[in-house]
Parts: sequence; C-alpha cells; structure tokens
Amino acid sequence: MTEQQDTPRPDTPAPHSTESAPASESHAAELERLLATARERYEVGFETLTVDDAPLEILQIRNMTGHLDRLIATNAIKDPLRDLPLWAKIWPASFLLGRFLRKLDPAGKSLLEVGAGCGVTGLIAARYGFARVTITDVNADALLFARINVLRNGLADRVEVRRCDITAARLDARYDVIAGAEILYLEDLHRPLAKFLARHVAPGGQAMLCTDKRRKAAHFLKLAGRDFDVAEQPVGIKSTGDDGQEERRLFLVHRLTPKRTGAAPASPA
Repeated sequence: MTEQQDTPRPDTPAPHSTESAPASESHAAELERLLATARERYEVGFETLTVDDAPLEILQIRNMTGHLDRLIATNAIKDPLRDLPLWAKIWPASFLLGRFLRKLDPAGKSLLEVGAGCGVTGLIAARYGFARVTITDVNADALLFARINVLRNGLADRVEVRRCDITAARLDARYDVIAGAEILYLEDLHRPLAKFLARHVAPGGQAMLCTDKRRKAAHFLKLAGRDFDVAEQPVGIKSTGDDGQEERRLFLVHRLTPKRTGAAPASPA
C-alpha cells in the first residue's frame, strides 16, 4: 500500500499534549485530526470490543470487500501476507492474549506489543493495569489506527504508539513483557524476531506470543530456545468465522523466559 505523506510519522512516539492546552483538549483535537486522515483513506467506524464487561472502541474498515477490490484493481497486492490489510482486523488471538496478560500481575510493569496492528492486545493490557504500554508496528496505517484507538479509549496517559521494525530496531529500553499476537506467519521474520526478543526482554521479564494452533511455530521456537526457556499452553475459544458461523478454535500461548545466562542487553537505538 502506498504510504501517504500526511500520516503521523511514528518513528518517534505520536504527539502528545501541547503546553498551551490541557491534555484532554489536545488529545480531543488530535483524535479529530487523525480520524479525518483515516476517513480520507477508508470507510471507517468504531466497533465495541467488550473485555470483562468494560468496552473498548476499536476503529475498523467498514467496507473491507470494497477496499480489497480496489487494491486488486490497482495491482497493489504483490504478496498477500504482506500487502493485505491484515493489521486492520481484530484477531481472536489479540483478544485472547490481552486477557491472558492479566495473570501477570501487571501493576507497575512495562509492556511492548510488536506487530500490533490496530493495537488490541496493548489496549487490553493497559486496561488491566500495565503502567507503561508501547504499541508498535511497521505499517503507517496500522499506527494511525492504533493511535486513534488509544485516544478514543482515553489511554494516552499510559500508552504510546511508535514505529518499530524488528528486523532493524535497537530500542533504548527493555520491557517486563513483550507481547505479540499472530506474528509468526512469516517464517523469514522468525530469526530477527527471536533476536529482537533476546535484546529487549528485561531481566526477570518474559515474552508472550499467541498464535492459532494451525500455524507452524516450530521453527521460531527452535530459534528462540537458544536464549529462552519456552512453555506452551493451549487455549480454546469460541469465535465467529468469516461466514458468520460460530466455531471453536484452538490457540497456543507461548511463554518465553530468559535463560539464567540472561538475554543480551539492548543496544541504544
């Protein structure tokens, strides 16, 4: 997809409040500006995602079929796994992983979400009490949607959105938890992802990845096993398929804990 120039450049955290206006007013203005940008590109609307009776409003592309037809007509899809707007979907694994994170005693902890798409897992983590959440992706429109979702749900005080390419990034921080949902579908990213996690999981921290059981994760887990002890837990949930029918699906939550030798320290960005 062609990246338009009016997208907020998320190589650094998205803009926060200005000195001349209260944070709530500044955030409201930013939300309207970013929504206007999203509406120029897509037909969008908010969908309500309920987490333990607490609603989260998530921006979605309304006419996805029409959008895909336009991509096909303009020959914009060269590699479906990379070029389709997979970032725009609320994946069941994102919801499941977000709820799973509540078991990690989140108070005072930092969390980094990689390959976040529109940021569902990170938003849920913030609602559960993680003190500092960073939502990252490489796709500019994914970051646009994620920032809108942060502002819409009143979470700008604890959630930042920034661009992060795991194949090249060297962040200047390590995190208590690094989370990722459905990020193992591209095998050529397995090695850089394993290295990224080893550099950026804090001492005593862990990485939590969730993926559909049908996806092949053995290659990644073998690579990650050099630096991490890996535990795996199957979790079954009921979800609605693309045909509107309810189905039961099995997911795997992979918990990666640094081995006693320790993960390599993060290098400055």
